[in-house]
Amino acid sequence: MADQIKIMILSGVREQGKDMFAVQVNDEIFVLDAGLKYPDSSLFGIDVVIPDLDFFAQYGDRVVGIFLTHGHADSIGALPYILRKYDIPVFGSKLTIELAKITVKRENKHCKNSLFHVIDADTEIDFKNANISFFHTTHSIPESLGIDVHTPAGEVVYTGDFKFDPSAAPHYRTDMDRLAEIEEKGVLALLSDSSNAESSFPNASEQDIGKYVTSVFRNATGRIIVASKASNLNRVQEVLNAADATGKRVLLTGRDVGKIVRTAMKLGYLKVPKGLLMRVKDLKNTPDNKTVILETGQMGEPLNSLQKMAKKRHSMITIHKGDLVFIVTTPSHAVETMVAQTSDMVYRAGGTVIQLGKDKHTSGHATGRDLQLLIDTIKPKFLIPVIGEYRLLEVHKDLAIKAGIKKDNIFITKNGDCLDYDFKKKRFYLSDPVPGEDTMIDGSGVGDVGNIVLRDREVLSDDGIFIAVVTIDRKKKKIISEPQVTSRGFVYIKANHQLMRDSIEVIKKAINNNFEHKKFDWTELKKDVRNDLEKFLYKKTNRRPVVLPVVMEVNQNRHRAMQKRNNKNEPSKKKNNNQHPVEVNKTGKKIVKKDKNNKKD
Repeated sequence: MADQIKIMILSGVREQGKDMFAVQVNDEIFVLDAGLKYPDSSLFGIDVVIPDLDFFAQYGDRVVGIFLTHGHADSIGALPYILRKYDIPVFGSKLTIELAKITVKRENKHCKNSLFHVIDADTEIDFKNANISFFHTTHSIPESLGIDVHTPAGEVVYTGDFKFDPSAAPHYRTDMDRLAEIEEKGVLALLSDSSNAESSFPNASEQDIGKYVTSVFRNATGRIIVASKASNLNRVQEVLNAADATGKRVLLTGRDVGKIVRTAMKLGYLKVPKGLLMRVKDLKNTPDNKTVILETGQMGEPLNSLQKMAKKRHSMITIHKGDLVFIVTTPSHAVETMVAQTSDMVYRAGGTVIQLGKDKHTSGHATGRDLQLLIDTIKPKFLIPVIGEYRLLEVHKDLAIKAGIKKDNIFITKNGDCLDYDFKKKRFYLSDPVPGEDTMIDGSGVGDVGNIVLRDREVLSDDGIFIAVVTIDRKKKKIISEPQVTSRGFVYIKANHQLMRDSIEVIKKAINNNFEHKKFDWTELKKDVRNDLEKFLYKKTNRRPVVLPVVMEVNQNRHRAMQKRNNKNEPSKKKNNNQHPVEVNKTGKKIVKKDKNNKKD
């Protein structure tokens, strides 16, 4: 049997987050990351979005493992939903696996611990058709790893989220020697992070950022409320260091930060000086200028929590005059508007705002120069830009061409694309696609909300709903009672009585026309009412609400039969001669009549 190599783009291109890719070597599939993304404003009511789970339904028997690069949600967030149905081994560094377990057990408490396997940068795993090895990368969380899949045609390298920072601490440092070793083997294809490809400025070193954070803490005169992602452990460590250096104490808030910080402390990835952390009850006795509140919010998103603090709706903290809100997480373009709105609320509440990203150029992702340095270091034959929106993939492509890769050897893909390797021509080509749609999570529902439901939600948010209720007798072909109409989010009913009255006439006319000209059919009747109402309401208001007709039926014969049956079952009212008549006087007292012999009963 001839060797077969496929690179599958399951998710994570032309978008930010939701990273998941796969390499197939013969009959074995190696899945690289399994992340989620948080929805934008167009996905009404959706909690999170994950990759298409149909891939596992079709190819799950060939998947030998899921290999994780790091512990952020964009790399591990889809695991709970995958492991609900499929017992697939999961491989990652010690911290990554611990965070993955926390994520999985939040949604699936019965998941088997035996599925999780701890590896490190020195691990090499031999499978039937390929072997997998790893290398250290620099990111905002310790023990981030890149993945190297050794195939018969050469190495397929996946970076995950990465950047270069020679001054990074040991747990965060990229292993350049290991990259040189991989280059010597011959790199067939590189799947490389594109998130920060547009940046032409070098990232500030973490040492400089640590000094900056300490400076902000030293100059603050009131409480400091730090907004950060819980899993950005590098930044959390800098906050703890700055608090310790300036004699302040730290209160950890948010569900995620407690679990993640405790896990990182237990594994030795976070150093917390004794006495630095405090509890909520200690806030009253700690001066404002000695207080730091580290807020991460639910699921690591701090902005919603800051807004609650500013509106006095937070369960523990209220922003007041003199507070400094320090946003140390660099926001993505998708939430820049929300950051501006949050800052406005903080100022209204009496606080001030400092954003780390405005004063320092910082990111956990490679700049354009970093991407070119990686290409120059490992010299891949083919490049597949991943992890980023479409424009970023194109920028990455231009950078790669300048770094010496042939234009025809760079593939701008979309989710679901499958690249097959031709051993004779020594080239990749697009083959039959694999499942690559979004799976949307709404509450406990997985994938039960599709485009039709979202479209209805969008219409509801734009023009509201109009409900018409009518009762008919289809045998007599007449309307039994006056139709009732109401609306929500469409018009103010009290100010639109005439519109409501006219809509009732439209309903009557539609039903009577249906009775006269069509054979009775429930679906047709509702369709006629809906169509006529939609046309009428649009003509009058230029709006298109969701029209919901509710047609009920009264069957007179059935009603009379039930009445007869009820009457039949009632007890007969026969006179009982043994009972004495009882009268009630005006005071309510019972008087028992005497019999003929003048005796009381």
